[in-house]
Amino acid sequence: MFSRRHLTLLTDFGLRDGYVGILKGVIAKVDPTVSAIDISHDITPQDVAAARFCLANAYPYFPKDTVHVAVVDPGVGTPRRGIAVQLEDGYLVGPDNGIFDGVLSRHRVVSVVELTERKYWRTDRPSRTFHARDIFAPVGAHIATGVRVDRLGTPIDPESLVRLPIGEAKKMEGKIEGCVQYCDRFGNLITNIPAQWVDGKSWQVEIGGQKIPQGETYSDAKAEGTVALVGSHGWVEIGADRASASDRLNVKFGDTIAIIYE
Repeated sequence: MFSRRHLTLLTDFGLRDGYVGILKGVIAKVDPTVSAIDISHDITPQDVAAARFCLANAYPYFPKDTVHVAVVDPGVGTPRRGIAVQLEDGYLVGPDNGIFDGVLSRHRVVSVVELTERKYWRTDRPSRTFHARDIFAPVGAHIATGVRVDRLGTPIDPESLVRLPIGEAKKMEGKIEGCVQYCDRFGNLITNIPAQWVDGKSWQVEIGGQKIPQGETYSDAKAEGTVALVGSHGWVEIGADRASASDRLNVKFGDTIAIIYE
């Protein structure tokens, strides 16, 4: 017997305006037994890269076959595609704008469709400014109740999905080169350098012309200084003790970082 799948929501809608509650109402109308788990609704508006990181970071902690509806959508109403992706261990629903890039780079795609089958939408005349309400939330709810992805629209080539130009960290002679892929609300700068690349080694970080010493906790940062360490998400990051490393270093998303072996 089929059991309802878990469903998550990740948006930049905030909680002031009622948009998130509306999504949950739409989901409940499809099936009141489907409950939505909030990953975050506090993504900086239109920051697709931040949403990409947060979804990829959260994805492994949910049960197999969870449906993830993620909507940070600067191109809402334009010809950008709405998609549903079936992975080997879960589902993704949202705009094809790179928001799923982090998950797609780590999990095998089974199938992808463009959402063209309107009977699974809330209305066949969706708002040009609220596809999350009219398309993505109801489609996610239908998947959670057992509707197959291939019924939701037109098959598309997984290789055609939009990717974000974040790039991969590179191992070089005596160092690693990477970049900042996310800055969290504490001002910690999270890089795209995997923790296992520095495991068992002695190293320091160079970024913006400054050298950051290696440590194990945020309290290892010297007064008014910063520290480089391995974060809980499995990436090398730069933090500060009860302060924002981003503010102290004036570093932002995409800035180059190097790890130098000592």
